[in-house]
Amino acid sequence: MPCGASGIQWGYPAAYLNFQSLMISQQSLVIDPDILRKFTYNGPRYTSYPTADRFVEAFDENVYKAWLSKRSVGGIGRPLSLYVHLPFCDTICFYCACNKIVTRDHSRADRYLSYLAREAALVSDALDGDRRLAQLHWGGGTPTFLDPKQLRELMGIITRHFKLDASGEYSIEIDPRSVVPGTVSLLGELGMNRMSVGVQDFDPIVQKAVNRIQSEESTRAVMDEARASGFKSINMDLIYGLPKQNAESFERTIDRVLDIGPDRIALYSYAHLPHMFKPQRRILDEELPSPDEKLAMLSMAIRRFTDAGLVYIGMDHFARPDDELAVAQRHGRLHRNFQGYSTHSDCDLVALGVTAIGSIGPTYVQNVRTLDDYYDRLDSGVLPVMRGIELTADDVLRRKVIQSLMCHGAVSIEAIETGHLIEFERYFAEELEDLEPFIADGLIQRDAEWLTVTPRGRLLVRAVCMTFDRYLRQRQRSASYSKVI
Repeated sequence: MPCGASGIQWGYPAAYLNFQSLMISQQSLVIDPDILRKFTYNGPRYTSYPTADRFVEAFDENVYKAWLSKRSVGGIGRPLSLYVHLPFCDTICFYCACNKIVTRDHSRADRYLSYLAREAALVSDALDGDRRLAQLHWGGGTPTFLDPKQLRELMGIITRHFKLDASGEYSIEIDPRSVVPGTVSLLGELGMNRMSVGVQDFDPIVQKAVNRIQSEESTRAVMDEARASGFKSINMDLIYGLPKQNAESFERTIDRVLDIGPDRIALYSYAHLPHMFKPQRRILDEELPSPDEKLAMLSMAIRRFTDAGLVYIGMDHFARPDDELAVAQRHGRLHRNFQGYSTHSDCDLVALGVTAIGSIGPTYVQNVRTLDDYYDRLDSGVLPVMRGIELTADDVLRRKVIQSLMCHGAVSIEAIETGHLIEFERYFAEELEDLEPFIADGLIQRDAEWLTVTPRGRLLVRAVCMTFDRYLRQRQRSASYSKVI
């Protein structure tokens, strides 16, 4: 059964979700600078709940293998996704917060691939259930750091243990600076059919400030080759809030982006956390735009994208109305995972490579962070698990509420009560009390049946979700998160 093919998602009737999602996608965003400033504080992006900083080391290889072995217990197996982390980059982008290894030595990928093969074999030995992939994603780092021979080897490793389905979604993150002619067509031959292209900003002054010099011509060439090779959806990543950016210069970038015409756009807010990410220490605080300038860039970008006919999906994602992401939202199948918004829900996710995060059943699991640890574990014949978590009933309940808010902008109180055998108002009494300021400011609406995010509150949905985060409610530190705007 394809992901999301059942008539109910998150306990909601499909007919309602179709209507609700369509309503959300057609609503205009209301951008109130005073309200945005009021709720601009640090918080998770909720690519998972609980968030990764709540994972524990007690979740080890043995626990992970136990869950891998019972995917089809009871005769019901969830569809399968696969994520592969490829950490190598030729150069360092100063804004980057990803787990990466900067090197010009492309032969280092050969050893890494040999260990990926070991990990894939160990996972495959423990994995129960169907091996067909509904989704595949190569991320990084820079996946196109790999040369054609290495790309073929990687796909060979995958197809030895998993089956690529003709209807699957197989995507890769692309850095146009590392792509030579023919690479994209090769990826198409290997089965890739979707891509995300990193751009961030076309302004040469900004590019120099973040150490990412990338021409518009190279970006266009990659996207043209992707379209000629049959790629079904192309995303473009942009970042606002970078050093030496301003609303005027960023609008020139948006002009060029809209002219190129990607199917999706991810518009991320730069989170300046130099105490956590060493490359960001090369960015001068005085060169960063002010909060008001960032807000002006965000407002302008949203206006330009929506005027051009793109649908605001949520958080920082936009898509053409006929793109799969927009269709998934209208059909109630939109989901959120570690790669952001996804067209498939309720998939198990196997993750390979350093620092990769997967999800099997009611668990999350993360691999070790360094190559040395990764190689050492696999040399010993054990899976390179660093930490993870088994979700409690409360975690599963709160994850459903947060996913519903993030993806559909609404929570059915009756569905939550029926699905989890709780009384919503009593169970979430403190949370509902804390939502009163959001209600007073017109960010959400609440009645006996629904909790609904309004157009005025859609940009602040992370702040709304934080109200339902039990771990934050226990007053654990949230300073390491990025700002919600």
